[in-house]
Amino acid sequence: MAGSSTVDRDQPVFFYDLGSPQCYVVAETIMSTLPVVPEWEPVLGSEIAPADGADLTAVRTEIERQAKEFGLQPLRWPSPWPPDTGRAMLAATYAKRIGRGVAFSLAAFRQAFAGGRDLGDEDTILIAGAACEMHPTALSKSINVASTKAALAGAGRRAISAGVTGLPAIQVEHRVFTGADAIARATVALEEQRASA
Repeated sequence: MAGSSTVDRDQPVFFYDLGSPQCYVVAETIMSTLPVVPEWEPVLGSEIAPADGADLTAVRTEIERQAKEFGLQPLRWPSPWPPDTGRAMLAATYAKRIGRGVAFSLAAFRQAFAGGRDLGDEDTILIAGAACEMHPTALSKSINVASTKAALAGAGRRAISAGVTGLPAIQVEHRVFTGADAIARATVALEEQRASA
């Protein structure tokens, strides 16, 4: 559900889960439309907002409409969907720690929603890693490292304490914008921020 909350942050932050097609649509457009490059923060959607039992057919239809509106290629839905993204999100957390978070996340999103591949399959994760020159052995090992798990859990706690109640979410200074129009509302907030500087 769209909304805004209060936080304290200088750089915009994009909170996302790789298994969320709504996050995929935002991820594909945020770098070219948001006037300030955001920090990308992978968080587990299940820890932010538990599944609400929504009609998945209606959800798919709406997301496909949004993707078309943004000029993205037609979505190919992975099977199963929704996927289990726990391992993929650990991989995204590791990728962020070594400076490849955005590249890996975009590659993983595209494997899932442009390629129709299951993010719960380690091969899909390794293919996404290969697309941004991440060594497969290092990537596989990173998923099971305690520090990676702690970093992902910490990111979830920070998102919740910042006021994130759903994904995708974009944090701009003291506000968090969620939902399909998060980019548009975050852009207005950033422009207001610049005007008052």
